[in-house]
Amino acid sequence: MRGFLFFLTLGFFVTPALAQADKIAYVDVAKVFDGYQKTKDNDAKLQTAGKKKEEKRDALVLEVRRLKDEQALLAEDAREKKQEAIDVKVRELQEFDLAARRDLGNQRNQTVKEIFKDIDDIVQRYGERKGYDLIFNDRVLLYRSPRFDVSRDILEELNRSYQKNKK
Repeated sequence: MRGFLFFLTLGFFVTPALAQADKIAYVDVAKVFDGYQKTKDNDAKLQTAGKKKEEKRDALVLEVRRLKDEQALLAEDAREKKQEAIDVKVRELQEFDLAARRDLGNQRNQTVKEIFKDIDDIVQRYGERKGYDLIFNDRVLLYRSPRFDVSRDILEELNRSYQKNKK
């Protein structure tokens, strides 16, 4: 019932705006996001950074295993001392894991913000240049005709702008 009231209220406010709008379009933002070369380039960078972090992590894990193997060969009193070294390495590994996830997550979040800003800027310029009154995100539409989809144009313009600024 609440959803129906939302759409009824939305219709009340949007209908007058649509009645006066001459040119309307929508953009499949997910399609544009995935097709944007900057998204692909940054995903590749993050993947490379992730692999480097994984290599460092693997070295720490190997060190912990080596210490445990050494510990197994020691006498009881020496084992306790070795356990302290193992505990230090395990904490180091845990801290590394936490920092790596945080760093990669922050990089991804910053990149996603930049990409959505790029998309928004291009949609704004495109809409102004082409004389659109309204351009919707396709996720808020219950029905849409493909003839109003400008996603391909937006993606092409976005990639052209990215290549131009990349040089």
